[in-house]
Amino acid sequence: MASIIGRAAFRATRPLRASGINSGAENAASAASREADKNALKQGARKDPELYILLTIMSGAFGLAGWHFSRNPTSSSSENPVSIAADSEPWKTGGEAKYQYHPGGDTSKPRKDAPSALNEVIVPNVNLPRELHEKYNKWGKDGY
Repeated sequence: MASIIGRAAFRATRPLRASGINSGAENAASAASREADKNALKQGARKDPELYILLTIMSGAFGLAGWHFSRNPTSSSSENPVSIAADSEPWKTGGEAKYQYHPGGDTSKPRKDAPSALNEVIVPNVNLPRELHEKYNKWGKDGY
């Protein structure tokens, strides 16, 4: 229904005539106006020649900024990449589901467990059965 209404509205409008700057029609008034604009630009350049120097400096600054950001793009996070130790995935080690890494990326140092990717909240006063409390409670344990 909307397409029918849109088509009827389009047919009801008058065809637009080509007029204005891009119409291709050249008349004496527009030619004179264009010449006046060119003359004003030349007069301004003669009056303020330091604008050429400013143009050069600004072009150089933008060129250097473009070159810098093309070589060193900014990133969305400030995290440092950490290389995971080889074959330390939980499904390969059968461990406690923690990845391992070498501190500082130095493979001569012993492996350490990586911190959890999830936020952990320690709640000391929890009413759970003893086996669940021992399994999930981190309060007072090493590393927490």
